[in-house]
Amino acid sequence: MRSSTVKKATNPPPDKEPGYLSLPVEGQAVDREPHSYERWLITKLLRMTGSPPIAFKLWNNDVVAPETGYPKYTLSVKDPRALFSLVTNPNLAFGDLYSAGRLDVDNNLPDLMAELYRSIHRAREDWPKWLEALWRTPPPRSSSVEDARDNIHHHYDLGNRFYQLWLDRAEMQYTCAYYERPDLTLEQAQLAKLEHVCRKLRLKPGQTVIEAGCGWGGLARYMARHYGVRVQAYNISREQVAYARAEARRQGLEHRIEYIDDDYRNLSGQCDAFVSIGMLEHVGKENYPQLAELIRRSLKPNGLALLHSIGRNRPMLMNTWIEKRIFPGAYPPSLSEFLSICESGNFSVLDVENLRLHYAQTLKHWLERFEQHRDDVTAMYDEHFTRAWRLYLAGSIAAFEVGSLQLFQVLFTRADNHQLPQSRCDIYQSAAAPAND
Repeated sequence: MRSSTVKKATNPPPDKEPGYLSLPVEGQAVDREPHSYERWLITKLLRMTGSPPIAFKLWNNDVVAPETGYPKYTLSVKDPRALFSLVTNPNLAFGDLYSAGRLDVDNNLPDLMAELYRSIHRAREDWPKWLEALWRTPPPRSSSVEDARDNIHHHYDLGNRFYQLWLDRAEMQYTCAYYERPDLTLEQAQLAKLEHVCRKLRLKPGQTVIEAGCGWGGLARYMARHYGVRVQAYNISREQVAYARAEARRQGLEHRIEYIDDDYRNLSGQCDAFVSIGMLEHVGKENYPQLAELIRRSLKPNGLALLHSIGRNRPMLMNTWIEKRIFPGAYPPSLSEFLSICESGNFSVLDVENLRLHYAQTLKHWLERFEQHRDDVTAMYDEHFTRAWRLYLAGSIAAFEVGSLQLFQVLFTRADNHQLPQSRCDIYQSAAAPAND
C-alpha cells in the first residue's frame, strides 16, 4: 500500500453512482519531531488495547515498539492529529484514518484486524469506566419506514457495476456462501447456499414464496427455476430491483416472480414459505415484534420460514465506523435476540445452523476479487472509497474468524404444524453444490 499522501476526497461528480461514500480529508504534512507526550500516548493506547504485537511508525519515521514481545505488524501514523483522533475515538478514527491514507498497515490487513479484535476483547474487561465512556459505541441509526430506504440506498445503491466486479458471476449473491466442500469456487458455493436454503424450506412445485429483502433477486430466480414456485420478492434498493427484473425477463422467469419495490412491512398475501436472506441486520431489534406478526400473518398453517442473518454471541452494537460509513442502521442480533422473533410469533424453532466460517471464506473470495479490480473501483470513485471498502472486507474476515460475528440460519414454523419431516436426512441425500465441470 502506498505511503504517500492520498488525494483529497470530494463530493461525487454527477456521473458517479448513487450512495457514494464521502470521507474526512487528511491532515497536513508534518515537519517536526514527535513530542514525548505523543510517544507516551502510543504506549498508553497499546496498553489499553491489550498490548497487541503492533509497532507504530510516526511521521518522521521513528518507531515506537510494543513494551512486550516482537511486533508482527506496523501501523504508520502520518500526522499528530491522526494520532490524537486514534487515541480519543478509535472505533471511528481507525477506519477514517486508514481510508484517508493517514494510517497505513505494512502487513496482511485481515490478520492485523484479527489480532486487534482478540487483544481488545481480552483487554476490555479491565477498562475503567471513563475509557468505556470515551470509546463508547453510539446506537445505530433508525430503521423506521422513513429511514430504511435511505440506509439501504447508502450501501446497496452504489451501482450494480461496482458489485459485479467482485461478487459471484452466477446470481450476484451478497450474503454468506455455503462451502459444502472446501475446494468450491465462489460461484459454486453461492449456488450451494441457494440450494441449501431451498431444501430447508422443503419447496414443492406450485407453492408460493414471500422473500423479504431479495438483493439482486438470485434466490427468487433459483427457487422459480429449480423448484417451480411463485415468488413475491420485496426490496427497497432501486438499483437491485431494476437488475432483478431485467434478469428475470432475460431468463424467462418473469411469469413466476414479482419483484416489488416496497418495504417488507407493506407485504401482503399468504405463502407456503417465508424467507429472508441477509435483511435482518437492517431491521432493528425494536422492529422484531412487528416482523414476527408479519410472518405469522403471512405464513400458511403448514408453512415454513427461514431467516439468515449476521449475528453475535451476545448483544453488542455494530462497530461505529462500519455503522456510520458503510452500513447505516445495521445491528447484528445475538441468538437470543434473533429467537425473540420466534417467541413473539409463537413459532416452533426447527433448526439453527451457524455458518460463521463459511462467511469468512466468502469474504476472502470477495476481497481477492476486489483487489484484482482495485484500479477499476478507484476509477469509479476514488482512493478513499477503495481503501474504505478494503478495510470493511478485511475487518469482516477478521470478525468472523475470531468469532465476534456469527452467521445464523434459523428455520421455524407455526407451533401447531405437524406436517414436518422426521429428520434432516432429506436435506443431505445429495450434494447441494453443483458438480465440477
